[in-house]
Amino acid sequence: MTGEPGMPWPRPVPVIGDRTHAAQRAADPAGWAFDAGSVAALHAVVDARRDIRRYRPDPVPPDLLRTVLGAGHRAPSVGHSQPWRFVVVTEQATRDRAAVLADRERLRQAELLTPDRRARLLDLQLEGIREAPVGVVVACDRRAHATGVLGRATFPDADLWSCACAIQNIWLAARAAGLGLGWVTLFQPADLAELLHLPEGVQTLGWLCLGWPDERPPEPGLVRHGWSSRLSLDDVVLAERWPAEGSPQAPVSHLAGPRPEAVVAARDSGDDLLAVPGSLGVLDRAVDRVLALPGTEPGTGTLVVVAGEHPVAAAHQVSAYPASVTADVLAATRAGESLGAATARQAGLRVHGHAAVPSGAQGDLVGADALTRTAAAELVAEGRELGGQLAAHGLVCLGEVGIGNTTVAAALAGALLGLAPDDAVGLGAGADAGMLARKRAVVAAALERARTEHGPALAEPLPALAALGGPEFAVLAGITLGAAAAGVPVVLDGLVTSVSALVAVRLEPAAQSALVAGQRSRERAHARVLTELGLEPLLDLRLRAGEGVGAVLAAQLLLTALRARRTAGRVS
Repeated sequence: MTGEPGMPWPRPVPVIGDRTHAAQRAADPAGWAFDAGSVAALHAVVDARRDIRRYRPDPVPPDLLRTVLGAGHRAPSVGHSQPWRFVVVTEQATRDRAAVLADRERLRQAELLTPDRRARLLDLQLEGIREAPVGVVVACDRRAHATGVLGRATFPDADLWSCACAIQNIWLAARAAGLGLGWVTLFQPADLAELLHLPEGVQTLGWLCLGWPDERPPEPGLVRHGWSSRLSLDDVVLAERWPAEGSPQAPVSHLAGPRPEAVVAARDSGDDLLAVPGSLGVLDRAVDRVLALPGTEPGTGTLVVVAGEHPVAAAHQVSAYPASVTADVLAATRAGESLGAATARQAGLRVHGHAAVPSGAQGDLVGADALTRTAAAELVAEGRELGGQLAAHGLVCLGEVGIGNTTVAAALAGALLGLAPDDAVGLGAGADAGMLARKRAVVAAALERARTEHGPALAEPLPALAALGGPEFAVLAGITLGAAAAGVPVVLDGLVTSVSALVAVRLEPAAQSALVAGQRSRERAHARVLTELGLEPLLDLRLRAGEGVGAVLAAQLLLTALRARRTAGRVS
């Protein structure tokens, strides 16, 4: 058709491709958008995507698997190179071998982390390779030279980024269909490539576990486990250029060494054993430490569980449990039915439950001191007397219960060691990422208030204990001093007992020679406190229980090793 003079010719509209024209797009720039319902659905799927770790064994229908992989194949790729290759694995034997590779690498990577991060990594459920009915290994075929692919000459790794986009597409399509997907990268790439016979130049991006989920997490798993929190958008959007950043100062740390003459004398006493010196490793060193003490060698002992109340828990929601749990656990301990008491009975230890009750009012750390200076001193004296009494029955295992006391312990550790809140605060019992953030805020506010009010005095043990401690901390510090004065070993449990022992050592440094670190707990500051005390823990079991369970388990090992040292054959 021809146009009449002065009239525009009709625009040819292609039968394929983009049928719009510039005027159309100018008149409606947002005209390419989907309807509001579709946009909302897209964002719902994006928001609900999760890294799934638990799966049902039910099979994934082949047509649904193809649909999900098709979404991956529609991902953007540099130079339209489509470098992805999807290796679908369903054979049990291959999955078993892959699981072994992942388990091995998980342990290797854990050793590279801080104690707190290592514990959290090892606690994560990573059995998806075995559980999920389908494994998909996304491999990137990199055999085409970078200069031969549009866009890779300047960014050679853009082909890998393209494959990552394919993984994201697969993930979102799976989520929309109700499937779960977990991305496992705990492999040495060469090991996984060898398992799947990938040729030279084809690089794996890890293993995707795909199947029907046996969990439906409302938030990312690593957030729930306190590994990290999602940053706000403002934290990741930068204006114009990268901002300048300063380097954070290293935290203060001091190492307390053992008394050389006592350690050497104890070690010499074991040199005639029919065994290689140091055969029991860390346990041998703990035995040497005990034998160096002036008291009678213990054959048994007592678990003492000290309970304290903390206003900070109710005032600032820093615990997942109500304050009434403290009294319940103390009552169960006295009845011999708490986990700590039951563990102690199995170890042949006595059990003593003690309520730490201050004479004055208690503060919430943020607005006021935890204890008056007088109350703190009275509780230390009370504990000192109790420690002397307990020492008559052998070694003393320290346990505690007090809802909110991991927050208190973090604040006190921060004051005594100069730790920043991020380096001191851990999850505690049952906390999530939101509660972890509140605990950090509370500890930061408490430290700022205490430093403002007390100044340099806060570095001293008794003022710090009164300002940022609690009743059971004071009694535990006193028990440590009383038992140490009697020359018997004091076996520590978690962060609370260790911080209390640190107060005792700051008050009387010689008390350090009586301490045995029973375990390293999951709490973030615990390893720093043990380092300050110069102690290496006997156990690292990632225990969640308090109440002295770790101390009792370690005491069993220690008493067994002491008996073995006495009865083992000797050389002339």
